[in-house]
Amino acid sequence: MSVKNLVKTNSYQDSVRLMRISGQLKKIAGVENVSVMMATDANKRVLEMAGLLGPEAASAGANDLVIAVEANSAEVIDEAIQAAENALVESSSKGGVEVQKAKSLELALEEMPNANMVVVSVPGAFAKIEVAKALSKGLNVFLFSDNVTIEEEVELKKMALDKGLLMMGPDCGTSIINGACLGFANVINRGNIGIVGASGTGVQEVTCQIERWGGGCSQVIGVGGRDLKEKVGGLMFLEVMRKLDEDPATEVIVLISKPPAPSVMAKVRETLCQLKKPVVVNLLGGEPPTNPAPNEHFAGSLEEAAAMAVALANGTNPLAWLDDVAKVEMDIVMRAEDMSYSFSPEQKYVRGLFSGGTLCYEAMLLMQKIIGPINSNVPLKPDQKLADSLISVENTCIDLGEDEFTVGRPHPMIDFQLRNERILIEAAKPETAVILLDVVLGYGSNADPAAELVPVIKEARSKAQESGRNLQFVTYVCGTDKDPQGMEEQVKKLQECGAVVLPTNAHAALLAAYIVGRVAKDALS
Repeated sequence: MSVKNLVKTNSYQDSVRLMRISGQLKKIAGVENVSVMMATDANKRVLEMAGLLGPEAASAGANDLVIAVEANSAEVIDEAIQAAENALVESSSKGGVEVQKAKSLELALEEMPNANMVVVSVPGAFAKIEVAKALSKGLNVFLFSDNVTIEEEVELKKMALDKGLLMMGPDCGTSIINGACLGFANVINRGNIGIVGASGTGVQEVTCQIERWGGGCSQVIGVGGRDLKEKVGGLMFLEVMRKLDEDPATEVIVLISKPPAPSVMAKVRETLCQLKKPVVVNLLGGEPPTNPAPNEHFAGSLEEAAAMAVALANGTNPLAWLDDVAKVEMDIVMRAEDMSYSFSPEQKYVRGLFSGGTLCYEAMLLMQKIIGPINSNVPLKPDQKLADSLISVENTCIDLGEDEFTVGRPHPMIDFQLRNERILIEAAKPETAVILLDVVLGYGSNADPAAELVPVIKEARSKAQESGRNLQFVTYVCGTDKDPQGMEEQVKKLQECGAVVLPTNAHAALLAAYIVGRVAKDALS
C-alpha cells in the first residue's frame, strides 16, 4: 500500500462537505483509506494515527486542505485525488438547476421577513459578528458554532438579555422550539414538559426517555455547555427558567446540566424558589440539596429525570417508578456475569467512545462506582486527565465531540471516520474487553449510523477472534421511533452484528462496568 498527500493552501471548505467527499472516495476500487480535511493540529494527529500523514501535510496550516489517500497502486491514488479535486470544484446544483441560497442575513430576511430566530453555524472566529448582527435585528439566536471565546459568549448573552432575546450557545447542540428541531434533536411528542439544558446529548437523552415513558415536551431550550460556569454566571439558563415558568403550555420544568459553579448554583436555587411550577433538577454528579424547595424534585440520572417529569406531568407520584430500579440493576449484573467468562486474562478494561459529551459524563459517573477511576479527555477529576486524548489508559472514556476533535471536521454524530478508526485501534489492544458506544439518532445526525458502525464492529470482532480474544460491544441508541433513521432498524442492525443494545445510556454504562468488574474479580480469584 502507498500513501500520498495533496495540500491545497488557503482553501477553507465546509467540514460536512469534506466528509461527504471522503465517503465518495472510499468507494473507489483499490482505495484502502482516505481522508479530506482541514490541516488543523488535531486533524493532522488523526491522520498520523491512521497512517495517512505524509511530509507534505505535516507542515500544512489550519487554513490548508489536505487530501490524503492510501491505495494499492499509484494509479488508484491519482484517480482518487483527481476525483476529490473534481468534487471540490463542482457547483451546488440539483437536476441541472442552480440552487439559490441567501448569501447574507439581510437577503434571508428579505425572503422571510417574519422570521424571529436565526441559526448560526460558522467557524468560531466569525461567529460573534454574525450573532451580534442577528441580535441587533431583533432575532433570537441558536449558535451551533464552537470555538467561541467565553468573553464573547458573555458579551453576546448580555446583549440578548438587554433586548429580551434568547442567545442559545455557543456550541449549542439541541433545542426544540415550538416543535421545530434545531441542531441535533429527536422527533418527540408535544406535551407539557419544558426543558432547559446546558448540555446537548443530555437533553436528547431526557427527551427520548420522556417519549419512552409516554410524555411530551412543550419547549426544549439548550443554552450551551458553559452557561453555568463562573464566568458566564448562568445568564441564559436563569432567563429560560423564568420564561418556562411563564409559558402556559409548560406545566413541569426540567433542569439538566453538569454541576454548576457554586456561585451560579446559588442563583439557580434562588430562581427555582421563585418558580410556581414543579421542577425536576438533574445535575449530573451533583448532590441532592439539604433544603429542597417545595416544588423541587432531585433526579440522580437522566432516565430518572425523564420518569419523574412524566409522573409529575400526569399528576402521579414522581418516585413510584423507583421500585423497579433495583430489579433492573440486578438483571444487568446477572447478564454481565454470563458475558464475563469468555475473556482472556489480559482483557481487563472498558473503552468508551462517545459522540455525546453528556452521555460520556453520565457513563463515567456510573462506571466509576463499580470499577474505579475512569481516564478521559473530559475527566471527572483532574488526575484522571489523559496525557494524550488519542491514547487510552486502563479504563477510558473519550468524548469525541470535544473542540479538540471538531476543529475543521464535522461532529462525530455526523462523521464516523474518527470513531471508526479509534474502534479498530482499541480492538487491537489485548487489554480491551468491552467497547462502549453511543449512537445518537434524530435530525442533524448521520442518516444511517448502523451502516457506518456495523462493518467496523464486524472487522474489530473478527481481528480479535483471530488473536484468540473475544471482544464485546455494548451500545445505546438515543432516539425515538419517529426519528428519520428508524430506531427499530438501527437497533436491529447493531444486534445482528453481535453488539448488545441497552434501552438507556445508564444501563449500557452499568453493563459495561459490571462485565469488566467481573472479569477483574475472576482474574484475582
